[in-house]
Amino acid sequence: MENSVSRSSGVGKRNYAMVLLASRLGLRASDIAGLQFSNIDWDRDTITLVMQKTGKAIELPLLADVGNAIIDYLQNGRSRSALQSVFLSGRAPYVAATKSMVCSAINARICKSGIDVTAKHHGPHSLRHSLASAMLENGTMMPVISESLGHRSTETTLTYLKIDIMSLRKCALPVPSVPENFYMQRGGAFYG
Repeated sequence: MENSVSRSSGVGKRNYAMVLLASRLGLRASDIAGLQFSNIDWDRDTITLVMQKTGKAIELPLLADVGNAIIDYLQNGRSRSALQSVFLSGRAPYVAATKSMVCSAINARICKSGIDVTAKHHGPHSLRHSLASAMLENGTMMPVISESLGHRSTETTLTYLKIDIMSLRKCALPVPSVPENFYMQRGGAFYG
């Protein structure tokens, strides 16, 4: 899906950076829309913000590909503006990106990528869910996933366990055989 984003225009560069923030860092649409220049520490390669949904402060690594996509957008795609929001609308009058803009951009990218989304949830949250799934499959511990996603507790992250079929299979216990007399009532009548 990431490769399907055309980066030949300013809007394409913006959308690509938004997609990477959702798919690589698991940021929610509201947090991508609210990203400010002050949230990015280029010297330490981190993004620090207070998540809008939970109010929890998190610090995430600014991965090279994510940072490069943001830089490409800022240098070659973002319109000049005094606004401190990293992402702006694609047309004048230029305003800070909204959650709706982010959702729309990512939904369009998913649909245009050829991914079959029939009867499936899709959008920024599905990318967040995919990241959590990949982390689980790679053996990342639940507290680390929980912290990365900005959840208040690991219990919130437990909803992602249902998608890790391989790990669930490791937890399965063998079912012991049951002796035939277990099913017999007093007097020899079979019940079941």
